[in-house]
Amino acid sequence: MTASFDARIRTALDSVNNPRTGKGLAESAMIADFSVDAATGEATFTFLLRRDDPATLVRQARQAVTAAGLPQPKIKVVDPTGPPATTHAAPQSAQAGVPPAPTPTALPNLGRVLAISSGKGGVGKSTVSVNVAVSLAARGLRVGLMDADFYGPNIPRMMGVYERPMIDDGRILPLEAHGVKLMSIGFLVDRDAPAIWRGPIITKVLHQFLHDVAWGELDYLLVDMPPGTGDAQLSLVQQVMVHGAVIVTTPQEMAVGDALRGAKMFEKVNVPVLGVVENMSGFIDPATGVRHDLFGNGGGERLAAELHIPLLGQVPLQPGLVEAADQGRPVVIDAPRSAAAVMLGEIADRIVKAAGEASVPATVLE
Repeated sequence: MTASFDARIRTALDSVNNPRTGKGLAESAMIADFSVDAATGEATFTFLLRRDDPATLVRQARQAVTAAGLPQPKIKVVDPTGPPATTHAAPQSAQAGVPPAPTPTALPNLGRVLAISSGKGGVGKSTVSVNVAVSLAARGLRVGLMDADFYGPNIPRMMGVYERPMIDDGRILPLEAHGVKLMSIGFLVDRDAPAIWRGPIITKVLHQFLHDVAWGELDYLLVDMPPGTGDAQLSLVQQVMVHGAVIVTTPQEMAVGDALRGAKMFEKVNVPVLGVVENMSGFIDPATGVRHDLFGNGGGERLAAELHIPLLGQVPLQPGLVEAADQGRPVVIDAPRSAAAVMLGEIADRIVKAAGEASVPATVLE
């Protein structure tokens, strides 16, 4: 039976082509320390991923194995040419005195954890997070929205909630608006208090938001990330199993370049990138019907094509959207038939579809 599992798994792995070698993964000698559970067929192996190999090969390998009717494999990713590039976090050398990064924990009560991210600030990431969360809740799903942008928490204002959360039996009770459960550092600190925090503090607060908040049973937890690829992003993927990331950009090339780096970061830590949302995608003059591309055009499409992922939608500029958001009225609530609201609703549906099709990240092996 083990031999049968072994052959099926290797055949599945060889169905994934490495563009560097032009061969399958097993044939390219990218699979090491291979073993199979004789009873379940669950494979465990080390994936030898070089710097010049696409990071998406790991996800493709996992999908190929499960598509063959076999259990999710346990994969450890290393770079044979240099320091290890492991799933979710790269352990530092023990000789350097730095302990390995923690293994992410599956928290089933949170449902699917999705990171809404961007490479740079000012692209409308929080706008997308808020409106997608509200759209999902309107569809009857149990949704939480966690504001992980500790340096510029915008969720309280955009959802119109400002009071401090209550504590019950040592757990923080999330606030709620428009059917969405909310947690933000903005609820816990004064509005004008600067967040001068180093990485360990961010890690601790993220841990509290994930483990010490009484989220209840959720279908989706959306995490509004800060811009860039820093402490918050790495801490999140080290602490909880992230089921997918959505990258928000504007059409202009500078934003697209930054968003590309953000997407590559998630690929490196083996988090599936579900797709790209292009925000501020042109303005249609309501008087003339003429479209004006104020921030360029096509950037989201080019980014999605380069990453081989879907373009989830293009949200147009819309008069009144900013004013409504400042007053705590998401556009899908304030103007549900507007072009921006309709598109954000469609993006929410596409995210659900993409998250349902994405493979759950493999267990990290230490």
